[in-house]
Amino acid sequence: MYDRLKGGNAVQSLILGAATGGINTGDIAFQLVSFIILLVLLRKYAWGPLMGIMKERQSHINSEIDAAEQSRQEAKTYLETQVEELKKAREEAKAIIDNAKKQGEAQGEAIIKASRDEAERVKEAALAEIASEKEKAVATLRQEVAALSVKIASKVIAKELDENSQEKLINEYLKEVGESR
Repeated sequence: MYDRLKGGNAVQSLILGAATGGINTGDIAFQLVSFIILLVLLRKYAWGPLMGIMKERQSHINSEIDAAEQSRQEAKTYLETQVEELKKAREEAKAIIDNAKKQGEAQGEAIIKASRDEAERVKEAALAEIASEKEKAVATLRQEVAALSVKIASKVIAKELDENSQEKLINEYLKEVGESR
């Protein structure tokens, strides 16, 4: 059996050594040193960079969280500002509408007053024109009456008529005057 182990591999020799009752300390020391070297290499080339990457990632995540928090605060401040500006805009719009209503009412009242004043002026002008026309008509009537009186008197004097003839003559002239109008 020993011949077989000579050409075998290390695992078989370890098993055989354990089976024969001895511990192969050289192999154990070699494996222990190899494991320690592996740990040192892993720590230097794998664990260190991995921890560096993890720290970088953690700082990146922390900076993203801080930036997000800052953005949230800015958004909150901006929203509050916008809400205040919206309130101011609504108040200004309401004031403008109220002012426009007041101006509209004032203009309406001014237009009504101007219309009333114009109507009163037209009425007074019409009354003045009526009075003027009345005066002209009265003056014309007086002139006609005077002319008629003169004609009647001259005819009466010319004819020296009796009372019935005189009355008949006056009625005829009055009819003529009434028809000429």
